[in-house]
Amino acid sequence: MKAETILTAELEYESQSLLGEGPVWDARARRLIWVDIEGFAVHLYDPVARDHGAINVGQFVGSLAVRKSGGLVLALKSGFATLDPETGEITPIADAESHLPDNRFNDGKCDPAGRFWAGTLALDEDNGAGKGNLYCLGADHRVELKIPGVWISNGLAWTEDERTMYYIDSPAQKVVAYDYDKASGEIANPRTVITVPASEMGYPDGMTIDEEGMLWIAHWDGGHVCRWNPRTGEEMAEIKVPVSRPTSCVFGGEDFGTLYITSARTRLSAEKLAAEPLAGSVFKCRPGVRGLPMREFAG
Repeated sequence: MKAETILTAELEYESQSLLGEGPVWDARARRLIWVDIEGFAVHLYDPVARDHGAINVGQFVGSLAVRKSGGLVLALKSGFATLDPETGEITPIADAESHLPDNRFNDGKCDPAGRFWAGTLALDEDNGAGKGNLYCLGADHRVELKIPGVWISNGLAWTEDERTMYYIDSPAQKVVAYDYDKASGEIANPRTVITVPASEMGYPDGMTIDEEGMLWIAHWDGGHVCRWNPRTGEEMAEIKVPVSRPTSCVFGGEDFGTLYITSARTRLSAEKLAAEPLAGSVFKCRPGVRGLPMREFAG
């Protein structure tokens, strides 16, 4: 069933990010932070002042989260680390995949207890089936393997009641729900709640959740972000984006009512890039529903 509501995103910040990803709304600093995975950069942007800065971290950076104690936690090619945005100093925490040099980290997010979950994929993505994994970094800096044998570890979200986790392995074309225990961080009882038709909609990539418990998913090669109901599996709304590769989204702004959308230009043909001059930029939309504040890393 097609979405009843069709919206259009507008440009927020023009960028040439190769693989813009993992947007985070830093509520304390009132700024949007995202990564350019293949550009080795962390971007920091104040949408009110229109002030932008970038920090080169010297390697693939898959995702990040705000630290409660200050600064950021990153999922780098070399593993988990912290970043001081003021000085650019990076401090390693743990390398979960030192034995897998042909993998890198991808999407990540903090759970309701302040643990940082992030997954990996093979650098040779086309032949990466089963080579990725989902990990959880605790506040004590211990790393746990949560879901082994994935292909392209992507979107994460937790329900407001803190009892369900949603997860995307992009080539599987579905969102899987898990029972989630906040105290232990354990997940159980996986079941498919959304199935995305590949030929029509592209691959499900990054996602976020709104105050009504609906999931907003960026569709790689689909040119849109869609709102899905995980209770019924139905598509509810569509935001058209003027690029083919939106990658992820996050609610932000003073009222958490603005949906910011990252995008990519990597591996697009010259013809495609000419038709999509804004590929790699950040877009925004006011969809009429609010999101939830993002959790910070407790470690």
